[in-house]
Amino acid sequence: MSAALPSAPTTVAASAATGTAAPARSGRGLVELRGIRKSFGTLEVLRGVDLTVRPGTVTAILGPSGSGKSTLLRTINHLETVDAGLVSVDGEIIGYRREGDVLHELPEKEVLRQRTGIGMVFQSFHLFAHMTALANIAEAPRRALKVPRRQAEARARELLALVGLADRADAYPRQLSGGQQQRVAIARALALEPAVLLFDEPTSALDPELVEEVLAVIRDLAREGRTLVIVTHEIAFARSVADEVVFMDGGEILEQGPPSRVIDAPQHERTRSFLRRVSAA
Repeated sequence: MSAALPSAPTTVAASAATGTAAPARSGRGLVELRGIRKSFGTLEVLRGVDLTVRPGTVTAILGPSGSGKSTLLRTINHLETVDAGLVSVDGEIIGYRREGDVLHELPEKEVLRQRTGIGMVFQSFHLFAHMTALANIAEAPRRALKVPRRQAEARARELLALVGLADRADAYPRQLSGGQQQRVAIARALALEPAVLLFDEPTSALDPELVEEVLAVIRDLAREGRTLVIVTHEIAFARSVADEVVFMDGGEILEQGPPSRVIDAPQHERTRSFLRRVSAA
């Protein structure tokens, strides 16, 4: 499969030179999307989306159901292929190799290698039911990076402590609440030390009383200066944690900027109506 190649992505240095980008808090995790198009059959889900996520920042993506936000997120780690455009992380094109003006899809082995640097937390937890919390976290470093068992398990214990589950290492998923399972899933995503961490509606499958424990972990990750991209319907959370808020509708970015502008003083009527409806729910 091939995809059309857009103009070359800008760099952080170039953006900074124009005064449009604040200094990064981390050296890893520059995400650039240029001209991203994606259709499912006759339905065009993404319509030429451009987006830059600076290293060490938190980007929250908001929008109604069907706006393309989750599809856009999944193009970053090539869980969704693109029909046109380019995704790069730290300057490396994701999922494709370049030949002239055409991108050709990489073999699955190469895509899997790239994904080790792009962690993802899904709506559902996707934990291995037959493995303990500790084993769920240690499995990816052992398989993907050939980390010795003892080293992988030691790191898994550190990550369980990070997400507040140090005492649940030997618990199986069925013995954990939904919030605890999602925190294990976050620890598992961190186990490969990714440059970027993606969250696709991480609290949507949780009972309301469990939401805050997961959001608290994500807030802690944000304070560490990690590069996070979060699709969420939690508006107050997005306001409190995000450096940049992106509002999508109809497969396009209609508005983006700091929370003080996009959430508190939106310029686009579609953004205003969406926020009114969400606030009233």
